[in-house]
Amino acid sequence: MKISARNVLSGKVVDVIAGTVTSHVRIDVGGTIITAAITNEAVEDLALKVGDEACAIIKSSDVMVGK
Repeated sequence: MKISARNVLSGKVVDVIAGTVTSHVRIDVGGTIITAAITNEAVEDLALKVGDEACAIIKSSDVMVGK
């Protein structure tokens, strides 16, 4: 798979919390947990489950920081 994003962090799925339309997928990337909100359909298409190897792909235009 080729992508334009340069920030690809490999890790393990530690939780998948399904909501009405979207799910929160939590990935442990070396002791840091990254949470992504994706559609329930995407979770099904990827067959995501706890313990799976997965990548968090972060594109700069989709990262927000607050304090």
